[in-house]
Amino acid sequence: MQYISHYQSPLGKILLAADDTGLTGLWFEGQKYFALHLDKEHEEREIPLFADVKCWLDLYFSGKNPDFPVPLHLVGTEFQKEVWDILCTIPYGITTTYGEIARQIAKKRGLNHMSAQAIGGAVSHNRVSIIVPCHRVLGTDGSLTGYAGGIEKKISLLMLEGAEIPASCQRAREE
Repeated sequence: MQYISHYQSPLGKILLAADDTGLTGLWFEGQKYFALHLDKEHEEREIPLFADVKCWLDLYFSGKNPDFPVPLHLVGTEFQKEVWDILCTIPYGITTTYGEIARQIAKKRGLNHMSAQAIGGAVSHNRVSIIVPCHRVLGTDGSLTGYAGGIEKKISLLMLEGAEIPASCQRAREE
């Protein structure tokens, strides 16, 4: 059984989903793939995990790096889970690129090359945004490509963390 709850963030409403194993979804209302894999049979209920997730989010949105893990139940293909595991290792306030993640997976698998586009596909289907920090992934040229919640939210999350944002992206935001 999946349970849902709502959280009001400074960037908009967030839908949380969890099962008895852990958090299964965290989506900004209206984002691409919003609640795509939410079970048709779910119940709105404040389970203890949601209190922990909301505490984590409160700390995060206050500009602090939450210092405790949230139990996750990441559901996807083995490849997606491999990419999402790497996302979870990206430190607060630091960015990486799709190409760098591709290199890490290629090395781990003993391959000469891995497609950055394949990585992008897995990153874009991350169901637990913010906590699985897909917003910290940039294009190979440092561009702020793709974020299911929207580029404005991606910029806001990176700025909140104090991450370096390309000057061209900051200027575009101000215009």
